[in-house]
Amino acid sequence: MRAVVVREFGTPESLSIEQVEAPRPGPDEILVEVEAVGVNFVDLLVIGGTYQFLPPRPFTPGKLPAGRVIAIGDNVKRFAVGDRVLTTAEQGGYAEQAVALAEHCYRIPDSMPFTDAAAMALAFDTAWFALHERGRLRAGETVLVLGATGAVGLAAIQLAKAFGARVIAGVSSMSKADIVTTAGADGVVDLSVENLRDGLRDQVHALTDGRGADVVIDSLGDRFFAAALRAMAWCGRLVVVGFAAGEIPSVKVNYLMVKNIEVSGLQVSDYRKRMPARMRECFEPIFALYEQGAVRAPRMSVRPLDGFAQALAEIRDRKSKDRIVLTP
Repeated sequence: MRAVVVREFGTPESLSIEQVEAPRPGPDEILVEVEAVGVNFVDLLVIGGTYQFLPPRPFTPGKLPAGRVIAIGDNVKRFAVGDRVLTTAEQGGYAEQAVALAEHCYRIPDSMPFTDAAAMALAFDTAWFALHERGRLRAGETVLVLGATGAVGLAAIQLAKAFGARVIAGVSSMSKADIVTTAGADGVVDLSVENLRDGLRDQVHALTDGRGADVVIDSLGDRFFAAALRAMAWCGRLVVVGFAAGEIPSVKVNYLMVKNIEVSGLQVSDYRKRMPARMRECFEPIFALYEQGAVRAPRMSVRPLDGFAQALAEIRDRKSKDRIVLTP
């Protein structure tokens, strides 16, 4: 079969597609014919050797491929050949076939195209855990989403609205406001203001009658983290899901105490590994909301597997406006 292979850590341009032996499922695994797999920023970290969890080389990158089951291990009871599934495999997706533990796989609705499943994967489950598990969002609360035009940000906007919350979206330029309002945001704040430390708080307070945000989803880090803390309501919860802006921030805990603020982190892959049943409780409502029309897959650019390097380069260079999905 054809697969992207990482033999040495490096850049997307340093990789190539090779003919390799098709994998075989172990006793507790399924083998999937990959129909679609999302291209994610984290793939760049894995390929570059800078991610916190790195598989032994050589390996094939690509998280959470979606496809049809073509073989099952002896111990697998939940799936049969022909089932349509989303896997939560940590690698192996940039290939024509991939294996995954059966307990880390979830049936997708017949009405959901594989490309939609792949485009929503990693973004929607991250957003769900950030809002529901770590942020403990309640209906009627206000959510501030930083990095709102990214995959996780747009997913968080849709899910928060579906949960009955009010959403304020932070964008790097007000020229992107239409992207987040189309996704359902009730208000938009400009993260490019000159005095972000006070400017973000002032904008959020203007949209919340001076109260602030109950929950903040922060995928940016850097100086945006500190500014968001100042824009939070009493007993607010800030969930760190990434540091896309660069610098890893720190916090003075006395400020947390004064306002009864919580800061928590989310590494969603840990839930996949440690609590697969909890992941099922995540994907089932997401898929149900999709079937109801309450959430939808992001706008996407579908590419063949041969386009993997260009796709990764576009994400690295921040040139992609759409979710990129490969169809091996």
